[in-house]
Amino acid sequence: MIEAVLSDIDGTLVQSNWLHAAAWQDAFSVAGIDLEVEEVQRQIGKGGDELIPVFVPWWKRMAIEEPLKKYRQFVFRTDYLHRVEPFPKVRELFLRMRESGIKISLASSANEEELKAYKKIANIDDLVEKSGSADDVKRSKPHPDIFEATLKKLGLSHQQVLALGDTPYDAEAAGKAGIWTVGVTTGGWNKKELLAAGCIEVYTDVADLLEHFERSAFLTI
Repeated sequence: MIEAVLSDIDGTLVQSNWLHAAAWQDAFSVAGIDLEVEEVQRQIGKGGDELIPVFVPWWKRMAIEEPLKKYRQFVFRTDYLHRVEPFPKVRELFLRMRESGIKISLASSANEEELKAYKKIANIDDLVEKSGSADDVKRSKPHPDIFEATLKKLGLSHQQVLALGDTPYDAEAAGKAGIWTVGVTTGGWNKKELLAAGCIEVYTDVADLLEHFERSAFLTI
């Protein structure tokens, strides 16, 4: 029986992936690196430690990585956070999971400050028991560290949980921790891409998962 969900939040529960991509685009531009927002969007789901090396050569990285991360956080918080909205039926899905005895936890590459804001935006603060964020680990997705840290907080094994995410990086990170992932296509990746990354089933969004919850992996595994 599945005892807990380890849910991503950016692009899964709240509509933020393109806003994060725009914030990174702004930050990279200040560093003299001009990128199309679509290029950056394909990397959203990773933390800054994994995203920055895609676009910054190794010999520049040590000098600009930390300032770039901090400036990106400032830009996102100042210019984009107020535009983040929840996807429909997020709270209803989590209430349905709790009715089935499934604990709610978050496993996100966002930092703790952003995570707190997202929980309020999605109206799920009172439903979440444990959270794992970028502040808990040294390596972000697609490394398994965030999932492993969240499992430890829950006191559960990988066989007792499922991940919920919207990017291949969620599925890859969870898979490295021995966790199966249910995917949603709201992060900009299609069903075929998410299945290829290791998702065991894929839904259009969390509302679609709620509609088919009785037949989903959360109740049938």
